[in-house]
Amino acid sequence: MPLKQGVRSQMEETLNYVGIDVSKARLDVYIRPLNITLKVANTKEEITTLVETLKQYNPKLIVIEATGGLETEAIIKLQEYQQPVALINPRQGRDFAKALGYLAKTDTIDARVLAHFGEAIQPKILAIESEESRQLSELVSRRRQLVEMQTAEKIGAIALVEKPY
Repeated sequence: MPLKQGVRSQMEETLNYVGIDVSKARLDVYIRPLNITLKVANTKEEITTLVETLKQYNPKLIVIEATGGLETEAIIKLQEYQQPVALINPRQGRDFAKALGYLAKTDTIDARVLAHFGEAIQPKILAIESEESRQLSELVSRRRQLVEMQTAEKIGAIALVEKPY
């Protein structure tokens, strides 16, 4: 998506903040203060195209809410392109939206709120994580889940054995 000359000079003079609302099917994007809204499919190809487009806007910060892993591909690609990305807790985004008086909840509004949150709060930029480190974190997390499941099963088995009929 090439940019017009007037838009390019406006981008260089402004600090741009980007909010990305992630869902399983798509990414809703808002660029503040340029008032630009984008929607792309949540696929590797579309995310790559989006990141290349966002890079042209030279964002000061890109804010994404944690969505149970749906955001991972976008974060990896943004970091690959050396873009400043912050991951926030969804509660922070909701509380900020309430404080601004947003009662409606749509993906477009969420993206707008995330961009505004980035400008106002300036959350910490994520450190770039290596692929090996990311895989190790996922394995450790999965091991923790399995240990918790095993413990719950053992407790359930003990309760069955001790239960008088």
